[in-house]
Amino acid sequence: MGDTSPELKRCTRYYFVWVTRPPCRSPEGRALPPTSNPTLRQRRLGAELRKLREQAGFTTTGAASMFGVNQGRISMIETGRSALSADRVRAMASAYACSDEALVDALADMTGRRTPGWWETYRDHLPAALVDLAELEHHATGLRVALVIHIPALLQTTDHARSLFRAVVPPMRQYEIEHRLTHRMKRQGILHREEPPLYSAFIHETALRMGFGGPDVVRGQLKHLLDMSELAHVTVRVIPFGTEFFPSTGQSFDYVEGAVPQLDTVQLDTHHGGCGFLDTEAWLSKYRAVLDHMETCAFDTTKSRDFIHRLIQDT
Repeated sequence: MGDTSPELKRCTRYYFVWVTRPPCRSPEGRALPPTSNPTLRQRRLGAELRKLREQAGFTTTGAASMFGVNQGRISMIETGRSALSADRVRAMASAYACSDEALVDALADMTGRRTPGWWETYRDHLPAALVDLAELEHHATGLRVALVIHIPALLQTTDHARSLFRAVVPPMRQYEIEHRLTHRMKRQGILHREEPPLYSAFIHETALRMGFGGPDVVRGQLKHLLDMSELAHVTVRVIPFGTEFFPSTGQSFDYVEGAVPQLDTVQLDTHHGGCGFLDTEAWLSKYRAVLDHMETCAFDTTKSRDFIHRLIQDT
């Protein structure tokens, strides 16, 4: 081709791996077609491969030439619209001179044969971000959440959650409420599986004193919080009124830990009822710092349980 750039000189063997290994295939053996609507997890894999390419100093044109494909294929990979095998991900990471084996292993685990999770049955009924959130939680190694107005979704009772959905403006239809409700309850399954992720919740006193659903629902919700806080992998800590330093604007968020820190994600609740996702190192660092500061202004676990118990008695 007459191109003697360092990119091509270094990577002849990666071209061989790319064109000779079979494409990623379905369990039935068929080559997987391009993904028209990639999930959050698929988009994240593509974004991480793009980061590796950019850190290695490759352009999309250079990467396409190196692997013997057109530039459009690289773009499809980096937007999550092209299925990849674990071997191809490893070949790309090696070509991009990535020496972080833990990261490469984690990226490889995000590929291959994909069995749709329970959340996929909701993709035609709920906003895509809510479906993606369930998938994100399913693969999490740990979750740290902070809430000011609401009880954490994974710690809500059915009655409490239903009262929240009934208060949405404009009102939801009954079938919409039921879709949201069953989806939320199924999300909670990750806290009850054989190997659950570590779950830590910072809950402001405001959320505990909100009267959603009336006194009976409130008491049931607070008792459920106490029960969940007794689980070895669940930590509930209360941030009381009067704390001198509260490192938050009042916006609820989840910090979802991935297999390696580079794959962590922050999920923000939006004002219009949806979800926003952040995954750049700058944002991850900020929200890790916010959570660390909350450690200093929250009751410890014993005082938090005592506080919730007193609220039950007063309700």
